[in-house]
Amino acid sequence: MQITTTFRQMEQSEALKSYAEEKLERIVKYIDEPILAQVFFSVEKKIRHIVEIVITAKGVNTKASEATDDMYAAVDAVIDKIERQLKRYKEKIKAHKPSHENNGRQISKKIFEAESIGVSSDPVVIRTKTEVAKPMAVEEAVMQMNLLHKDFIVFADASNNEINVLYRRKDGNYGLMEPQKG
Repeated sequence: MQITTTFRQMEQSEALKSYAEEKLERIVKYIDEPILAQVFFSVEKKIRHIVEIVITAKGVNTKASEATDDMYAAVDAVIDKIERQLKRYKEKIKAHKPSHENNGRQISKKIFEAESIGVSSDPVVIRTKTEVAKPMAVEEAVMQMNLLHKDFIVFADASNNEINVLYRRKDGNYGLMEPQKG
């Protein structure tokens, strides 16, 4: 497991870093290697101790944060939260195992310069990123979206390999965009 630590508005503490690394070993049993963990320690107004952890591993991304009046208690609380998320994720994956494995479909994401949209010339692309739309069931897409704290996710439907978009509605429910047949 590769762990990076960042200290914001506070002095670096080797003891705190070691404590977090030791606690992170608990999550290895839930996800496949390679695992990249980013730990952010910060202090607000000298009394609010915040720990945020971002986990990136093969097939799963998750993040959580906790704020308490003690940094060690915040580490314990955020590790417990991530462990619960990963345990729930692993149980759901076992229950929704697809009948056939598929490598997914390539999708390209482009980010346009806001001022260039609506102008008579072509919009200016400022960034392009190609990703794989992983085949999954809608339930797994909802779970991934919640784990990543995203408002939408693009994925390939495991049953027909069509690209779908799942999004969070303002009323808290979910919407699903599917390609039109025929």
